[in-house]
Amino acid sequence: MPRILPSASPNRNSSKANRVQANQLRIIGGQWRSRRLPIAEVVGLRPTPDRVRETLFNWLQPVVAGARCLDLFAGSGALGFEALSREAAEVVFVEQDLRAFKQLQANAACLGASQALLVHADAFSYLQGETRGFDVIFIDPPFRQALPEHALRALTAQQLIKSETLIYLEHEVEYQLDLSHWNLKIYRQTKAGQVMSFLLKKV
Repeated sequence: MPRILPSASPNRNSSKANRVQANQLRIIGGQWRSRRLPIAEVVGLRPTPDRVRETLFNWLQPVVAGARCLDLFAGSGALGFEALSREAAEVVFVEQDLRAFKQLQANAACLGASQALLVHADAFSYLQGETRGFDVIFIDPPFRQALPEHALRALTAQQLIKSETLIYLEHEVEYQLDLSHWNLKIYRQTKAGQVMSFLLKKV
């Protein structure tokens, strides 16, 4: 069964805004390939599109099996469940919206995802208490709140980005982010509509 950490006073203002609502996500590859999972009815919540996830996990293929992963703004859990399907050793799902979190619980139980660690908390409250690093970090936050910058700052402050860590980051096309502040560089990138997707690594 998935593991659940105690709640930590979530901030209610960071639901996944400005995203198109969908009812299901489909796992693209791995042991749960083609499995469909329901998505919580949260305004604007939807998974990263199939095509983008397929591209991302092609990039991650050499490293995801056996990796410790963080799905920081988990939402639908599409990225974290995809990683578990492809034999990640552990995925920590952090989600503050209660409805979305309960759906993550239900989906993890349905899959029998014992390597899922579910955390009902604000992302930044969670990071303040985390001490271990991650091999892969997924950052797909609500748009237009400058959250990518805040997330990278918090991850750096807690020393959770290791020398070999890969960071997947999504943000709106118009958002500008200076990666040099965190000694990061773009390893891969793609664009889908008005969304930019990057795989980052340390310089």
